[in-house]
Amino acid sequence: MAEQVEHVPFEPVPQEVLTGFLAALEPNLNSNATDKTRIGLDSCLLPTRFDNLSIIQTVDFFYPLIDDPYLMGKITCANVLSDLYATGVIEVDKLQMVLSISTELSEQERDVVIPLVIKGFKDNAKSVGVTATVTSAAINPWCMMGGIATSVCSEKEYINPLNAQVGDALILTKPLGTHMACTVNRWMENPERWKKISQVVNEIEVKDTYNKAVASMMRLNRKAAELMHKYGAHGATDVTGFGLLGHAKNLVEFQTNNVKFSIHTLPIVKYMLAVSEVTGNKQKLVSGLAPETSGGLLICLPEGVAEDYCSEIYKSEGCKAWIIGKVEEGNKTAEISKDVLIVEV
Repeated sequence: MAEQVEHVPFEPVPQEVLTGFLAALEPNLNSNATDKTRIGLDSCLLPTRFDNLSIIQTVDFFYPLIDDPYLMGKITCANVLSDLYATGVIEVDKLQMVLSISTELSEQERDVVIPLVIKGFKDNAKSVGVTATVTSAAINPWCMMGGIATSVCSEKEYINPLNAQVGDALILTKPLGTHMACTVNRWMENPERWKKISQVVNEIEVKDTYNKAVASMMRLNRKAAELMHKYGAHGATDVTGFGLLGHAKNLVEFQTNNVKFSIHTLPIVKYMLAVSEVTGNKQKLVSGLAPETSGGLLICLPEGVAEDYCSEIYKSEGCKAWIIGKVEEGNKTAEISKDVLIVEV
């Protein structure tokens, strides 16, 4: 699946361009709409006719990143649910899968691949008590997959993402570089590219890193969201296509207080920094602009509980979370320190 996408001549829409496209969808700020419904946040928050209930919903889809259809289905589920988890929502009332089936697949290939993608999606949802359905499966030149996640919840069940406080710690719950790790795994089949990257990494190291990246992308951010309530988080976003810095800038722009996000540490999947150097992508990776898929949550937490939060994530899931920065007084910007600390994981 991933091979069919790799050769297609497309570029992702730059973040600032996409924001401009979506500006027309902004609510009328003179109406009853609040900042919670503004374009650019992870999920939309819709009022209902009941005073104490709101609908929180997200729609997300992307291109396949790996060739294993079952695991790709699991990654897709984790990616869709992540936008809800970024708001602190942990109970999902409806999860619908949306598929675009590539015309490049033969009928026989479709009969094998698509059921496995669906099974992976449903199995990952089932692991947290969510029943997923397939809403749409259209034939299209492009292979895409995603879904719609919906939760009906009271105000105490979600966390307003706009309340970052000066002095907060910035937490990241998954390492960076997973998208690159999957790309490098495919590059082993390209002699020209492999000749370059084999200077710094061997096949065993690539496969090991790839397997760790896939495991990270399949892992749901539900526990991270649950602990946001326990430790009093002041806001969060998930890190995906715009990279760490892109999503940090987006989150800080909506904050109620005049704050700045200062990032001093980047946890990066092992070997990816060296690979990025020989492929000319180092600047993008260390500047926080490399895209991620089903990445971690970037969370604003009171500094005094940040280490406890990270410790409990590790005890619960056996996976690390990192304190990567702090919230300072500022003019709603985000930046990565010039002497940023790179932590290989």
